[in-house]
Amino acid sequence: MLLEDVIGCRWTISVLRAVSKGVRRPGALQRHIDGISAKVLSDRLKHFQRAGIFERVVFPEIPPRVEYRLTPFGKKFSRLLDEVEKLQGQLDDGT
Repeated sequence: MLLEDVIGCRWTISVLRAVSKGVRRPGALQRHIDGISAKVLSDRLKHFQRAGIFERVVFPEIPPRVEYRLTPFGKKFSRLLDEVEKLQGQLDDGT
């Protein structure tokens, strides 16, 4: 999957950052990411799963609890985005 296929949406970085910082449940993610709709969040979570960046963990509880976590590949991808953001900051600063 190409990088632009994964990034493709303005909410992608926000969702990835939130999960990498420990916000894992869909409701908590929606509260944490200002302005994201439930539909867009659901689409992004599914997209990240298909890309192998997130894993979906379902806990056998009542009511059911679902969490999203970075896969080993997702952790590498997150670090790559950190480097891209640092580079962007340097470009913005003119250094």
